[in-house]
Amino acid sequence: MTVAKLRGARERKRRKAGKCEGRKSHAERNPELVALARRLHRKKPKGGRMSLRAISAELSAQGFLNENGRPFAAASVKAMLSSLREARLVATGLSGFGRLD
Repeated sequence: MTVAKLRGARERKRRKAGKCEGRKSHAERNPELVALARRLHRKKPKGGRMSLRAISAELSAQGFLNENGRPFAAASVKAMLSSLREARLVATGLSGFGRLD
């Protein structure tokens, strides 16, 4: 009985807010950081993109460091950029598409 009530509450919150469990994403904790990473990842007018490590170096130069006071790892930068895509999917109602939930 209690398990069913809790499950129902989680599902209602998910329908309303899109997320109710799990760790907060970079976009939820620090949207300015993610916006800057996105701007740095855009294609340059003369072609090419910045590498994930170059983006990490630029973020640390701008004063954005991880919880341990070190520059973000390339994998963290990649997660920031993919969290934007996930947030867009949630906003458009396509979250969960292609995932095995």
